[in-house]
Amino acid sequence: MTEHDITLTVNGTDHELTVEPRTLLVHALRDELGYTGTNVGCESSLCGACTVHLDDDAVKSCTVLAVQADGATIETVEGLAEDGEFHPVQSGFQEEHGLQCGYCTPGMMMAATDLLEENPDPSREEIREGLEGNLCRCTGYQNIVNAVENAADEMHAGAVADGGCPADAADGSGSCCGSDAGDVRWPEDGGESE
Repeated sequence: MTEHDITLTVNGTDHELTVEPRTLLVHALRDELGYTGTNVGCESSLCGACTVHLDDDAVKSCTVLAVQADGATIETVEGLAEDGEFHPVQSGFQEEHGLQCGYCTPGMMMAATDLLEENPDPSREEIREGLEGNLCRCTGYQNIVNAVENAADEMHAGAVADGGCPADAADGSGSCCGSDAGDVRWPEDGGESE
């Protein structure tokens, strides 16, 4: 079988590797480059455990061939922390106990960071919608949603502390990061008021 030379920039580091045409991105990341934080779950795009950022978009790396990612910039869960400091999403998962077994957590975190980059002030419903491609068999999702909400609050506080909203988050509404979702009731959560 013919092999292909590809270049990937993963978490800011350039890598050159040779892969078979059938090699999935998840296997190139884990087996060839050692980024084992990206988990292999279903290998059929159902669970989201393999979610990474590919050129700033969240993708399930079990559905992307490594050769399709040639020349791309990829961020894995290992790339979220900066200078040894947790990303707000990582802090949120820790503080809100947004995991049990932890298998889905890297993919959840990558989906959550993608969501918060697109929508820095999501409602609880928007968080649920943003994570709907990622499955968790343990937690029931409540603490995961809490974790993402916590991360959004931390990122908002960081933006304010740094002198205001990022330019792309300001929407002219008078609030730093967009709408104020207010109280939300979730019947599927037993009617808890948030």
